[in-house]
Amino acid sequence: MRDKIEHNQVGIYAITIIIAIVIGLMFPAIHILNDGLPLALGILMYSMFLQIPFADLKASFGHRKFMLALLISNYIVVPLLAYVLTQFLPDQPAIIFAVLLVLLTPCIDYVIVFTQIGKGDAKLMLASTPLLFITQILLLPFYIWLMMGKGFLSSLSILPFVESFLFLIVIPFIAAIIVQTLSAKNTILNLTRQISNWLPVPFMAIVLFIIIASQITPITLHYEQIIQVIPIYIAFMIIMFPLNLLVGKLFRLSSESKRTLIFSAGTRNSLAVLPFALALPIDIILITTSIIVTQTIVELIGELVYVKLTPKIH
Repeated sequence: MRDKIEHNQVGIYAITIIIAIVIGLMFPAIHILNDGLPLALGILMYSMFLQIPFADLKASFGHRKFMLALLISNYIVVPLLAYVLTQFLPDQPAIIFAVLLVLLTPCIDYVIVFTQIGKGDAKLMLASTPLLFITQILLLPFYIWLMMGKGFLSSLSILPFVESFLFLIVIPFIAAIIVQTLSAKNTILNLTRQISNWLPVPFMAIVLFIIIASQITPITLHYEQIIQVIPIYIAFMIIMFPLNLLVGKLFRLSSESKRTLIFSAGTRNSLAVLPFALALPIDIILITTSIIVTQTIVELIGELVYVKLTPKIH
C-alpha cells in the first residue's frame, strides 16, 4: 500500500492542489490554517529526512563519475542558469530571492519516484540524496550572497532564520538520525520508524493544501508577480534538459545515469526551502511563499513531460 501511495503521489498532489484552490476560493476564512503550517512542515521535514540513507553516504562515493557530474550540474550549471533567468525578473528582491531559493536547491524526495518512472536509476538517485542534502545546505547561503549581494542579506533579521532553521530543519534532522540509527535496537523507535515511513506523501499533500487553501485568495492579489515567474520556471525545466544531457555525455555516463542526472538537476527542492521563506519579514512572506508554491505546480506538470522524454535517451 505504501509503495502504491508513493508511486501515485503526483496524482495525489495534483488532486490536493485542485481541492485546495476550490476550497480556498470558496472559504477565504480558511487562511487560519496557515497557523498550523510550521507543525505540518516540521513533520514533513522529519519524515523526508528519515528516508535519506545517511548510513550509506560512503556508498554514494562509489559512483564517482556520476557524483561529480551531479555536483557540477547542480552547483555550477544550475546556479549559472538561475542567475541568467533572474535577470528577466522585475527588480524586486523578494521575488528574486524566492526564485533563487527554489532553483538553487536540488530535490531530495519525490525526484526518486520520477526517476524511476522515467527509466532512470532510482537507487543511484537515492544514494545521492545525503550528498545533495548536505551540499545544498552549505552552498545555498553562499549563492544567495553572491547573487543578491551583502545589502539584501543585511536588510534581513538573522534571528527568524536561525529559529526557522533550528525548529524546521535541525530538530527534525536530529530526530530522523536518532530514529534511523537506533531503530534496529529499540522496539519503540522501530515502530516509530515504520509509522514515519508512511508520512512523507500525506504530509506533503497536507502542506500543499494548507499553503494553497490559506493563501489562494491573497495570491490572486499578486497575480502579476506570479505570472512573471511562471515563464522562468518553465524555461528552467526546458533548458536544463539538454544541458544535463550534454553533461551526461561529457562524462560518458550510462543511459540510466544520464536520465537520473536530468531528473536531479531539473527537479527542485521547493517545499523544503519554505522554512527560509517563513523566516522573512511579514510583509514579503506571502509573495515569497506564493512564488515557491507556484514552482511546485509548474514542476509537477513539467515532470510529466520529463517522464515521457527520458526513456528515449540512450
